[in-house]
Amino acid sequence: MTGSTFGKHFRITTFGESHGPAVGVVIDGVRPGIPISIRPIQKELDRRRPGQSRVTTARKEEDKVQILSGVLEGRTTGTPICMIVWNKDQRPEDYKAIIDVFRPGHAGYVYLAKYGIADFRGGGRSSGRETVARVAAGAFAKILLAKRGIRITGHTLEAGGVRAVRFLRGQIEKNNLRCADPEAAKRMERGILRAQKRGDSVGGIVEVIVENPPVALGDPVFDKLDADLAKALMSIGTVKGVEIGAGFAVARLRGSQNNDSLYYDRRKKRFRTRTNNAGGIVGGISNGEDIVIRMAVKPPSSIALKQRSVTRSGKSVDLEIRGRHDPCICPRVVPVAEAMVALVLIDHIEQQARVKKSVGMLRSYTR
Repeated sequence: MTGSTFGKHFRITTFGESHGPAVGVVIDGVRPGIPISIRPIQKELDRRRPGQSRVTTARKEEDKVQILSGVLEGRTTGTPICMIVWNKDQRPEDYKAIIDVFRPGHAGYVYLAKYGIADFRGGGRSSGRETVARVAAGAFAKILLAKRGIRITGHTLEAGGVRAVRFLRGQIEKNNLRCADPEAAKRMERGILRAQKRGDSVGGIVEVIVENPPVALGDPVFDKLDADLAKALMSIGTVKGVEIGAGFAVARLRGSQNNDSLYYDRRKKRFRTRTNNAGGIVGGISNGEDIVIRMAVKPPSSIALKQRSVTRSGKSVDLEIRGRHDPCICPRVVPVAEAMVALVLIDHIEQQARVKKSVGMLRSYTR
């Protein structure tokens, strides 16, 4: 199976299944001598872990991370870094009753069609459990970005049709929805719990904001920064749409409304834009303004309501899914989305460093 590796210069490969012994990640391309602590990595995993509140799955996982290689006495060695999280509360027996039934909204049928085998234990690699590895790697990337003054903030903008109208950064980690609007968070939670009581689930919108991004990240034509961000976020199994800046709203604007007017900021000694409809990226290259990304998160597919489906032999059946599942995945998608954005940014920063080095060598040669 291919498709488990992401990045060009800062590369990650994830491994493990939802109800297998463990999940983890190997990071390659990290420079030696970088101070690293396990604490910020564990902090990010704690944000993603299940069983945090009434609006997440009841599965109990500590998600304690172990660094197996690539770090010596608190510093990177330049060799591949392997991090692993052992699964402690897996229950594959929850799925034995439906081992031959395709679950609506899940990847069982297409995995079987492609590989001739499909992991019935919670979806295997297609499960959201795989994102543990992304968050661990992304936490490492966020440490490197923070050293450059880059801050990444994710939050639930909308859930179950309730949309936040205020952005209070300090409120994000103070409610179960990771919403920057505490009043909207209360309404979101009530709606989610109502859907859960009926055996159903809800979707929403997660937004990620990157503050103080470097200018000039991204390359034309196929390695645009926004294209890579979109791919990274669409690789999260529950994400069905991505927009950057004004996004789909540009379809209703005129050019005179959508264009971001430029000016020179003499205090910061750089060019700025008066608006940010482009979401910090123009021509596939960052312009230094905040990068703003939103993603549509589907309602979790595992619901308690009776559904119609078919067996592997094509027989129609009524399906009732047991087990422990999120009624809304948005709060736990927030750290995953932040991680994927961080991985794209650090990869492009490494690429930009190589570009600058090549330009410097060329100038030296042509003098």
